[in-house]
Amino acid sequence: MCRWFVYISKDEDCLLEDVLIIPKHSLSKQVHEHYLPKLLSHNSVQTTTAEEVAARNRLFNVDGLGVAWYTPSRDSFDECQGDRPALYRTIQPPLNDLNFRSICANTATKVCFAHIRAATATPVTPVNNHPFIFGRYTIMHNGYVSDFLEVKRSICNFLDKDAFANIHGSTDSEHVAAMFMTYLAGGEGKRAWENPSSPTQMEIALKNTVQMIIKLQENKLGSKAQPNDLNVAISDGEHLIALRYRNHPTEQPPSLYYSETAGVTLNRKYPDHADGEGNSKAKQPAEEHGKHLIVASEPTTYKDKEWILIDKNHFLKFDRNQTRSPRTALVCAKD
Repeated sequence: MCRWFVYISKDEDCLLEDVLIIPKHSLSKQVHEHYLPKLLSHNSVQTTTAEEVAARNRLFNVDGLGVAWYTPSRDSFDECQGDRPALYRTIQPPLNDLNFRSICANTATKVCFAHIRAATATPVTPVNNHPFIFGRYTIMHNGYVSDFLEVKRSICNFLDKDAFANIHGSTDSEHVAAMFMTYLAGGEGKRAWENPSSPTQMEIALKNTVQMIIKLQENKLGSKAQPNDLNVAISDGEHLIALRYRNHPTEQPPSLYYSETAGVTLNRKYPDHADGEGNSKAKQPAEEHGKHLIVASEPTTYKDKEWILIDKNHFLKFDRNQTRSPRTALVCAKD
């Protein structure tokens, strides 16, 4: 499966290089290497087996990189209100891409989405790389829609005109994103893409998306419909929702963690270091770091205690007041 990383804060920038390149287990190095503490077994009374971990977490993620970061540039020219996402995609190995390295070394942002891809039967091309942008909204996914080609036409028929027109690639993930935007826009089309939404509004739209995908699969395939892996992150630049989901009674989704403290460890201005090596150049005490939330497929710091595994079939929400809501469950048919 793919791997992804999200950082969001109202007050504290992160330097892309600090969070995506420097750590020994940064996203750019998860192309081949994995670190997966605290995973649960499909059977809750058994120890997690190596086979279970490998089943949906240990593919090589060599099929592309994408990073989106929110910037106030357009707002400063009175073209919009609030930050908007800039986007870079490549199919080069991240650490061999000098453009990616230059962007990361010189870009700080309060909201960052980054994704490395393991392709599932669609072409390896930049247009298929996550994240996907719809106006102010950034969306990315780890997992798959089962039997996607069987339900692709039904999904496309459901989409509103603007969401369908904004699909530039061929992945199941981008179609999931378009369906989410169709629900969120509520008939307003891309005019609604410039408006912020509360975490609850985004949660409802994503829940409806998951339920509709399952319904379309059951309508097309009946009892042969297979489970889906839907680890999804969505932001409008102010709020964030994330979902860890698999509609199977016992099997676990791919890994997904969150942290409200790792941003300090991942910021060179503050003490400590992602790899535990210390930071003699720190200029500010840790307690001055702003509130933040990181959601990631794998921990990127050496401190296990900084990371919490998101429960199966649960949402995580973060609002513009930097309040993380209690995790809420998503229950669909055959979960």
